[in-house]
Amino acid sequence: MTDTDLMEQAIFEAQQAAREDEVPVGAVLITESGKLLAKAHNQTITLCDPTAHAEILALRSAANALGNYRLLNTTLYVTIEPCIMCMGALLNARVSKIVYGAKDPKWGAAGSCYNLAADPRLNHVIEVIGGVLESECRELIHAFFEEKRYHGKPHNG
Repeated sequence: MTDTDLMEQAIFEAQQAAREDEVPVGAVLITESGKLLAKAHNQTITLCDPTAHAEILALRSAANALGNYRLLNTTLYVTIEPCIMCMGALLNARVSKIVYGAKDPKWGAAGSCYNLAADPRLNHVIEVIGGVLESECRELIHAFFEEKRYHGKPHNG
């Protein structure tokens, strides 16, 4: 499968989050050979858990499936650039690569606001590729918050 195919799966997860009135972020985690380990979407409101970002939920699911918190030689596909919390978890899990769709200029920790993935002070470096299906990913977030702002449906988070 290509980066585009896998990002489309992450977008599907993000669309599910939007249907649940969650911020539309989706993630897919695969092995080096391309085997799907986990897929997830934001569920912070549903689970009443501030850590229930798509990336964190995908890491938890994959770690449980493998019986190991180290997710070596894996790639995470996520619709939006990971935040500081998620980047910390991805570094701790030793994920090898992150492929994201749209930058997050307010919270992004893979190059936009911070660049934790390449911080030489840390003991792990993650390869980062951004901009895969960027416009589609950006539009999901934009449309979600525009609906909240202009149509009187406040976001629960």
